[in-house]
Amino acid sequence: MKKHIPNLLTCLNLFSGCVAVLMALDGNIKAVTICVLASGIFDFFDGMVARLLHVKSPIGKELDSLADMVSFGFLPGTIMFTLLLKVCPVDSLLPYLGYIITIFSALRLAKFNLDERQTSDFIGLNTPMNTFYVLSLPYIADEYPQLILNPVFLICSILLTSYLLISEIRLFSMKFSSMDWQTNKFRFIFLILTLILFVVGQFMVLPIILLLYFLLSALHFNKKNDLG
Repeated sequence: MKKHIPNLLTCLNLFSGCVAVLMALDGNIKAVTICVLASGIFDFFDGMVARLLHVKSPIGKELDSLADMVSFGFLPGTIMFTLLLKVCPVDSLLPYLGYIITIFSALRLAKFNLDERQTSDFIGLNTPMNTFYVLSLPYIADEYPQLILNPVFLICSILLTSYLLISEIRLFSMKFSSMDWQTNKFRFIFLILTLILFVVGQFMVLPIILLLYFLLSALHFNKKNDLG
């Protein structure tokens, strides 16, 4: 029975992602947010539970990628599609460019499954973090519509994030092999600053958190190389 628990969590991730896509098409960004948070929680704990119960399996790994493809691949493409719909002429094909993110998310997930260098950390932006960035855009658009609801900005965001998904930039994961401060200093700093920023600005600060993630990852790996 216990071997099915991680897969159940993965399926809940997939279910939340499916509902989030429908909510995005309906324009209900608050429901999308709840579903994305749920997917993120299920995605974090399915692997952890599999390791704790010693029931990691090839099918679990493949199922995880398929679920992520919906929750963190198809969904951000759909959010971008809906944002472009608001600013493009009727019958324009430009909104479909949002699904470039979906294509590159698929490439990123396929690459991750085969890349043995990414067993403990990431090479390229992970799909959940990218999804949270895309999710922030409708919230920022409520305050700064002229900045966000602009085809040039949205298309540039699509191209930039798509590149980051398959880039060779090294980023730390949030898998803690120990609670040692020296080993995980930049992970702890990231968690603390993320919590503070989120309390202050909620979803509007997610782009700043993403930049912080890149900065602290660079410092983390520079220190690791110096020690190595």
